[in-house]
Amino acid sequence: MNKIADKIAALTRSNIRALKPYSSARDESSKQLLEPVSGFPSNGSQRIMLDANENSFGGPLEEDFSRYPDPQQRSLKHALANLKGLDPEQIFIGNGSDEAIDLLFRVFVEPGRDNVVIMPPTYGMYTVQADIHGATIYHAPLRSDFSPDAELVLSVTDEFSKLLFLCSPNNPTGQSLPEDFVLDMLRSFPGVVVVDEAYADFSEKPGWALRLHEFPNLVVLQTLSKAWGLAGLRIGMAFSNPFVINLLNKIKYPYNLSAITMRLAIEAISKHEEVVQKTANILLERHRLEHELPRISCVEKVYPSDANFLLVRVVDAEDVYQYLAENGIIVRNRSRESNCENCLRLTVGTETENERLLQVLAEYPKRNP
Repeated sequence: MNKIADKIAALTRSNIRALKPYSSARDESSKQLLEPVSGFPSNGSQRIMLDANENSFGGPLEEDFSRYPDPQQRSLKHALANLKGLDPEQIFIGNGSDEAIDLLFRVFVEPGRDNVVIMPPTYGMYTVQADIHGATIYHAPLRSDFSPDAELVLSVTDEFSKLLFLCSPNNPTGQSLPEDFVLDMLRSFPGVVVVDEAYADFSEKPGWALRLHEFPNLVVLQTLSKAWGLAGLRIGMAFSNPFVINLLNKIKYPYNLSAITMRLAIEAISKHEEVVQKTANILLERHRLEHELPRISCVEKVYPSDANFLLVRVVDAEDVYQYLAENGIIVRNRSRESNCENCLRLTVGTETENERLLQVLAEYPKRNP
């Protein structure tokens, strides 16, 4: 572990290494909450909590939310550890995976000096966060078939390259990155390799979370927003070695997840089999769309996908987009992305929604012949 710490510490901003994190009331009281009280059962509800300036009279809701949640999210981390086959010390939980992306910039990227590498077309938040944090962005675009170019990626890196973002399956293309390419990046990139697996639950290809022990410079991002259907709860995860996780915990806001969010997430995890079944249904519908869409005259190409969406090239993306919107179907126009001219991104809907999509597209009139 010392070698891992040394390697990662060398990539970490000096002020973050020296930072003394904020110590919340619940951080300081956690040990006392686990110890029995003389004269009381070993039950936190029997304790008199006068440490955090909470409202001891409670709030106006029927359910009591007057107490701060566990800042270390222990119960949820244990549930996720059991689900993912990891140790709790390898897990960071944030307010969506966007929080983890933000914190990775805060930990590793020195504003005005360091750079990050992205492979467009890809998830737009990497660029947004780079701009927010004053990082230079080096681009290594995917090829026209959306395959990665390892030589190009490494050719744009230098000693100040701190983060490489690999979205797999990629958004908006839907394709997973080849294993040998990711391995090449993990072994050759001078900084931290971030593999964003937001859509991995829809792919048959193995993820990277169970290979953390092999690569100290690997961070894997996942979410409960997609396959788990909990986008409204905003729960994202970063998996890495404990040294990196400690750095993220060091700079996160003390109570970044609410008590009800954690409780509902744990309840959802207990219903894993239901999620598996719903994911299977999504894949069946994705296969149906992959089969039916190419038969429609306004569709020129359907790209292969390992996600819960399809990137579709049409005759006129802006016109088809407006036509679908006029018929009550909202999709994403990705035409401004690299190599995505006239491409729409279509999320896989329910059977009824997909049937309506196919019907409306089949009736598409070219309004400006």
